[in-house]
Amino acid sequence: MTLHTEAPVAGAYPAQATEDRAYGKVFWRIVPFLMLCYVVAYLDRVNVGFAKLQMSSELGLSEAAYGIGAGIFFIGYFLFEVPSNVIMNKVGARVWIARIMITWGIISAAFMFTSSETVFYVLRFLLGVAEAGFFPGIILYLTSWYPAHRRAKIITTFMSAIPVSAIFGNPLSGFLMDSFHGTHGLSGWQWMFLIEAVPAILFGVATFFYLDDRIADATWLDDEEKRVLTANIEAENKAKTASPHSISGTLTDRRVWLMCLIYFCFVLGQYGLNFWMPTIVKASGVSGNLNIGLISAIPYICTFVAMLALGRSADRLRERRWHLVVPALIAAGGFVAATLATSTTVSIICLSLAAAGAISCAPLFWSLPTAFLAGTGAAAGIAWINSVGNLAGFLGPFLVGYLKDFTGTNSAGMYLLAAALVIGSLAVLTVPAKTVNR
Repeated sequence: MTLHTEAPVAGAYPAQATEDRAYGKVFWRIVPFLMLCYVVAYLDRVNVGFAKLQMSSELGLSEAAYGIGAGIFFIGYFLFEVPSNVIMNKVGARVWIARIMITWGIISAAFMFTSSETVFYVLRFLLGVAEAGFFPGIILYLTSWYPAHRRAKIITTFMSAIPVSAIFGNPLSGFLMDSFHGTHGLSGWQWMFLIEAVPAILFGVATFFYLDDRIADATWLDDEEKRVLTANIEAENKAKTASPHSISGTLTDRRVWLMCLIYFCFVLGQYGLNFWMPTIVKASGVSGNLNIGLISAIPYICTFVAMLALGRSADRLRERRWHLVVPALIAAGGFVAATLATSTTVSIICLSLAAAGAISCAPLFWSLPTAFLAGTGAAAGIAWINSVGNLAGFLGPFLVGYLKDFTGTNSAGMYLLAAALVIGSLAVLTVPAKTVNR
């Protein structure tokens, strides 16, 4: 599937042709680069799921202990998310995103020195602190370039980095763990953490020199293109008269808290799946870390296709709510069906439905809060919604691990994830269509 390129429309009026040409330049300048950064970020965040296949037995980690360690990342993320995004709004994306990537790369590499539960917990917490602000910062950055009616395609294209990181990262993680195990006295999972941390540092340095903070700073746009893009953003911000204009106003806005609930439910499904996918695939009868990596990439290939198709459809129809509800309900059905699967093939089909639905909800969701948040309200609101929602990244892995320890099967955890997605879908339907369908 080809990515959306914002190509000029043949026969368009001169003003429209200028606008389309400008957005084409913006797309190719920033979106592929940001995608690569997010691939690196997501890989460093979830590769602990593969490390678990060796690390748990070597360090004596229980399923619940692993779940706590996987999820405690999001506690650090939660505590520093809003301050990070507010700082970025003041100093600019170029400097702040570079800082985030370099620090998380260093901490991610330090995971090779994990020697106990305590060290594991501390490093996961520090990784969350280091990465706090990256994702909401990128969402805020994109809203300064793209108006609402173009945003769903762009955010889903950017967030397709999630399945891309799994498609390539899962086999890579399995390969590194199998191939380097025992080299220079280090285990495969230690080599994996070290090698996969290097790109974060390199891309962090590149970000400082490559990104432009504002439309006005973009030397690769001509004056007319800058004027058109700036006018579109200014017109949209003027229309957001109901946006809270202070941090305190944002954090007490009922609409923002509704967004927190919705995102929490969707993130619960997403991370519950991501952190446990290798374990679930292994339990279905697949052996060998590389084989597990290759098989677990299949659901993410389906996810990649679904995300791009849904994002394009949501912008074309200017409909946001049902583009969230339907994938979430399909994912819930996939989780339930996965518990009934009697073969590896059926299990992978069910997990593909679950992954495509649950992970596609994340980028589509951001069309809701960005439809009414602007200025400081957007900086604080996006960060707050993302930080509260991502607490599910702590709760999901922990609960799935706890339920597996308690029941001895994955079924209870899958039912929990399905229920969360259904609740999130119902909450979406309480959002007025006229507020978000732009």
